[in-house]
Amino acid sequence: MDDIKIGEILLPGEESEQERRERKVRRRFWPTFRRAARQIPFSRDLVAAFYCAVDPKTPTRTRGILLAALAYFVLPLDFVPDMLAVVGFSDDIAVLTAAFAAISGQIKEVHYNKADEALRDRPDEE
Repeated sequence: MDDIKIGEILLPGEESEQERRERKVRRRFWPTFRRAARQIPFSRDLVAAFYCAVDPKTPTRTRGILLAALAYFVLPLDFVPDMLAVVGFSDDIAVLTAAFAAISGQIKEVHYNKADEALRDRPDEE
């Protein structure tokens, strides 16, 4: 996956696009996360990113970048099918890593606290 494509994926988008992405992310995040949790080496960061993206206090640009990355993560079709063991989420990891680099420092301790609580409280089942 090249930098240009990742850059295109991570465009924050207009407010209406962000709202559409947020609805999709809210609906599909947890089922997708449960399937990917064992393959994603930074699960806590991913859940914290979810809480940062849906936090209305998060700056618009940061929300847009995170919602774009999370929308890519929850899409059923992407460059590498997620059903493939080990490599299935590799493109998702690349996009999420680029998003984390682009919003460096914007995920707050409150988002990590919510992530810890969610990971503790949510059973790891489909």
